[in-house]
Amino acid sequence: MSKITPRVLMAGGAAVLAACSGLFAQDAAAGTPLHMTAFAVNLSGVGRARPQNLQIVIERWSTDEERKKLVDTLVEKGGEKLVDVVQDIKPRAGYIRTLTSLGWDIQYARETPLPSGGRRVLFVTDRPISFREARENTRSADYEFMVCEIRLGPDGKGEGRLAAGTKITYDKEKRQVELENYGQQPVRLTQVTVDK
Repeated sequence: MSKITPRVLMAGGAAVLAACSGLFAQDAAAGTPLHMTAFAVNLSGVGRARPQNLQIVIERWSTDEERKKLVDTLVEKGGEKLVDVVQDIKPRAGYIRTLTSLGWDIQYARETPLPSGGRRVLFVTDRPISFREARENTRSADYEFMVCEIRLGPDGKGEGRLAAGTKITYDKEKRQVELENYGQQPVRLTQVTVDK
């Protein structure tokens, strides 16, 4: 499947990031563990609006077999079954946390080189569902994934986007993966830096 840079679409008032299998990019590179810090600016209209620092650690890159299993599940069974496959990936690929939290496991992570000499880091995981969301069965509970794309320059600095609550679907007619973000837009990651 070919890679297409994510583009923003509007669908039913929700921002949709569409990436034709770029979500499950094939070219994994070496260089783990990868420790990054980022400044998160939440303009999504969901959750805390105040900016905060994030720590993102990739401990290993996901395998081709894991990628194939995720793509096959999404294409054949849909996004509803994908969350089970994501949760079953062991060992974790890394974790993400604020400076004051315990963190959350990242289940899938891939890296691809960029023509500029930098690299694109993408990770996907299930997201924490609050007790209130689960108990009250709110609409947000249907947005079970956290998806992040970071573009780093050769100097180890960059920026990214993080969809903290998203649905992942596959449009068979267009043959592309679509992300429907619960918020108005993804969280912007600025001042992303690879820690040495």
